[in-house]
Amino acid sequence: MVIQGSCHPQFAPVREAFERNLRDHNEIGAAVAVALDGELVVDLWAGWQDHARTLPWTQDTIVNVWSVGKAVTAVCLLRLVERGLVELDAPVARYWPEFAQAGKSAISVRTLMSHQAGLQAVARPLPPGYNLTNWEGMCAALAAQQPWWPPGSHFGYHTNTFGFLLGEIVRRVDGRSIDRFLQEELSQPLGIDFHFGFGPELDARTAEWIPYQRAEGEPNDRPWLERDPATLQGIELARLLAYRNPPPHPEGGTNTRLWRASVYPSTSGHGNARAIATIFGGISAAGEWHGHHILGEATRDEAIQIHADGEDAVLGRPNRFGLGFQLTNPGIRPLGPGQRSFGHYGNGAILGFGDPDGRIGFGYVCNRAGRSWRDPRNIALVDALYASV
Repeated sequence: MVIQGSCHPQFAPVREAFERNLRDHNEIGAAVAVALDGELVVDLWAGWQDHARTLPWTQDTIVNVWSVGKAVTAVCLLRLVERGLVELDAPVARYWPEFAQAGKSAISVRTLMSHQAGLQAVARPLPPGYNLTNWEGMCAALAAQQPWWPPGSHFGYHTNTFGFLLGEIVRRVDGRSIDRFLQEELSQPLGIDFHFGFGPELDARTAEWIPYQRAEGEPNDRPWLERDPATLQGIELARLLAYRNPPPHPEGGTNTRLWRASVYPSTSGHGNARAIATIFGGISAAGEWHGHHILGEATRDEAIQIHADGEDAVLGRPNRFGLGFQLTNPGIRPLGPGQRSFGHYGNGAILGFGDPDGRIGFGYVCNRAGRSWRDPRNIALVDALYASV
């Protein structure tokens, strides 16, 4: 596989690590990008868009980036915070009155953004694919849902609900849907490919997602997904429902037109490494990219303070969150050596983060899923990045 793109000589170790990933880690298609001081210094891609290796990965290939979309959704909401249109310590119900149902009238925007609201799942059975087809229905179900724990008493990854919760605040305050807000406020001004839902005109340059296949005997890192919901209650039931309710749509698999068209920002967002590095690189430098404002330093610094830390009640392992961002967790899940690094992992090794002290933005995408927690491919690239600076 021929590596294409550009790489500043200083960052030759990143190119070398990318080449080793292609050779030694069964990479099918991938891209990596690094921004430093507001400029792209690495922008590389290689491989194939499809499992059959018939469609080359190109400069403008996009792929499902999964939970990196949570961080981008948070940036959208934080832009409204920065404008004084949303207050972090105000109740969500100020902006979304129906949210006050079921004992949620006091939940603040801050609590919601830091995965402490206890709304990681909907208890009422939902129709298959509801998350792909009915934004208003999903938001109504979440507004009616009683928290699974007293808000603020625990934190747990709002795996598939986070985008609806934050995106609905954006819609109520700004009037634009989260997909339109993203395009008009970030993607178009920055000249990047990042989408919450798109039409068939982009399908030809969208990489096929290839799910992770556990090796024989390899344990499931989410064993609770194999449990019988009839035997569960409380948080244990919520952990299962976070992934199982709604059930999959019969025509809505990851590579389908329905999935790609869906406005499901915590999960089905699509983009490329260049877009991710641009967003995080701009936030980490002067808060802008080539004259286009993204997020000011004061808002960023508030958002990357530790708000939730310790054992994640959903994932069952240590985690650390700011406001919509996963934060570096030294010795557990570091984002390089920077003490204030922030960003988000995506399913199967995808990663985007910023390092404000190093004025760095990093993006890595691939289409062959690997380890979601930490994967040898993204570890090697991050290590190579910091070996270069």
